[in-house]
Amino acid sequence: QVQLVESGGGLVQPGDFLRLSCILYGSNLNHYSVGWFRQAPGKDREGLFCIGPDDHVVAYTEAVSGRFVVSKSYIANTAYLDMGNLRPEDSAVYRCALRQASCPVKPESAFDYWGQGTQVTVSS
Repeated sequence: QVQLVESGGGLVQPGDFLRLSCILYGSNLNHYSVGWFRQAPGKDREGLFCIGPDDHVVAYTEAVSGRFVVSKSYIANTAYLDMGNLRPEDSAVYRCALRQASCPVKPESAFDYWGQGTQVTVSS
């Protein structure tokens, strides 16, 4: 059974760094593309990135450009979202998702499995 578990969220101050982890159980990460999404209260879900099985990255928003980076470790079977220079507007629930295909052009496209999410709050 495929299961995604996110971790690494928390309460941080503006300008801080956080690393979110998305661990895959029940399968191998090299079979999937991994998407990262966030949703703030009262807002629609926002696609951030997708990293494909070939490690090609598709960015879906300019809002985190130059501050957030995605990566994967096949040894750890884990995807990472490194978030630097965090801002209050980055506060949201962050979720990872898997897709049994290449990264879609649009983040609204279907992903097959979703993690439960981890809360990130940026506040002074």
